[in-house]
Amino acid sequence: MADNDGQRNDGWRNDWATKDFYQVLGVAKDASAADIKKAYRKLARENHPDSNPGDDAKHDRFKAVAEAYDVIGDEAKRAKYDELRSLAARGGFGPGMGGGFGGGFGGGGAGGGGFNLDDLLRDRGAGGGGLGDMFGDLFGGAQRGRTQTQGRPRRGADVESSATIGFTDALEGVTVSLRLTSDTACPTCSGTGGKPGTRPHICPECEGAGFVVSGTGGAFSINETCPSCGGRQLVYDEACPTCHGSGRGTSARTIQARIPAGVKDGARIRLKGKGAPGENGGPAGDLFVTVKVTPHRIFGRSGDNLTLTVPVSFDEAALGAEVKIPTLGGAPVTLRLPPGTPNGRTFRVRGKGATKRDGSKGDLLATVEVQVPASLDQTAREALEAYRAATAGKPLRAGLFE
Repeated sequence: MADNDGQRNDGWRNDWATKDFYQVLGVAKDASAADIKKAYRKLARENHPDSNPGDDAKHDRFKAVAEAYDVIGDEAKRAKYDELRSLAARGGFGPGMGGGFGGGFGGGGAGGGGFNLDDLLRDRGAGGGGLGDMFGDLFGGAQRGRTQTQGRPRRGADVESSATIGFTDALEGVTVSLRLTSDTACPTCSGTGGKPGTRPHICPECEGAGFVVSGTGGAFSINETCPSCGGRQLVYDEACPTCHGSGRGTSARTIQARIPAGVKDGARIRLKGKGAPGENGGPAGDLFVTVKVTPHRIFGRSGDNLTLTVPVSFDEAALGAEVKIPTLGGAPVTLRLPPGTPNGRTFRVRGKGATKRDGSKGDLLATVEVQVPASLDQTAREALEAYRAATAGKPLRAGLFE
């Protein structure tokens, strides 16, 4: 082990393992969890530094009470602590014994019939933890609990925004600038909710847990964020003058967001980690952008295909024709209309549509719309009357009366 680990182990043997946390709280070793909690709350109120300013003895007593409850107030830690105390009671921790137990637990020599504590402290591998794990869980874990009380990492909030882009940009993809206003930690108190310069203390309502248990009226209960500390686990006697104790503020920033090619109107895009920043090292939230696509003057969209309405004359539809039509962002193409093309027929031009997710292109769907002239000159009228006379023996609506 490194020197620091060795020093910690010596401290455990000669200090921590000899403390009677039950005696500190004034409860029996077989006391229930409820009795332990009740004793802790009573002693914590009596000795709290805020209630006893300048009384160092009560301050020390408060620390000892908190330390004891941190161990035996937790079911798993209490079980390991009891096991450790049992070992100490049978053999004792001999001061100055180096790495071994005194008494019945000898130094681990060949004929000593005992074992060496350093061997157990190092036994953290394949066997599944020796006393090293026990010490680490009890006292390392207690320290971790106190560290968490100083502020657990919290994920930032998700942010909603919208972007309006052009029809062509939606097909090709575009980078847009978004001005975001999001919830963030108060810049004055850094999210603590307390007036700068004041000291926090453990929230009395949730006892530093950050949540309270709420009954539902039946056999179940749920955890809810503590209303007093807002989940921060600590409270201040004086609230921050900027956020009035909420710990929250707003931040405005501009980011560049990439809108992928082929996005559809109304699509909701998630940009991971672009939301509100986290607290105490927590990750940022996500940004959700709702895309609005402005319509095009002549093109429409159906899934990954573009649509286009192509006006044609009666004679082009009847006699057949080659009609040149535009494509979006490319060269025009020619449609070959066969004779007798009906109104509303759709022609497919492959590869001239929207970009798909795999990078390929959809198609252009061109629909024929036969135009009826609103007025005719004399020559056109005479030609159409001649056509009418030529087709008079073939009534179009005869089938409606059969």
